[in-house]
Amino acid sequence: MTMKSLSTLRSAVAALALLAAMPASAAKDAYVELKGQRYAIELAEDDASRAHGLMDRTQMAADHGMLFVFEDDAPRAFWMKNTKIALDMLFFDAERRLVSVQHDVPPCRFDPCPAYSSGAPARYVLELNAGQARRLGLAPGDELQIHR
Repeated sequence: MTMKSLSTLRSAVAALALLAAMPASAAKDAYVELKGQRYAIELAEDDASRAHGLMDRTQMAADHGMLFVFEDDAPRAFWMKNTKIALDMLFFDAERRLVSVQHDVPPCRFDPCPAYSSGAPARYVLELNAGQARRLGLAPGDELQIHR
């Protein structure tokens, strides 16, 4: 193997590693629509990505969010450990209808961090910057459109 082909191979491996580290939604341009507003989303569809969520983020664009996807409808509880930005948590059922909202959830400053509950079975949880749910005037039953 020549030095040039070895260098090319290393570059290709580095590019693949970078792509593998990206969230799935970054490569697919996933987004949701809610009451006519479009939000680019990162998808959290497995245990590891759901556990990490938006931890350690110091900011998020106003038109971005994270969608947590579960395989079943069940009561959900989220916490804000290591999350540095205030969020709205929107809980949706299997039909993508809003069942509840936790407004303006602050970052957790001290352990133990409080849990914020869906109050009803939910399959999807959308986290947006704090204040977005009130700005949209959301109400139970509003439909979330998911585009992957």
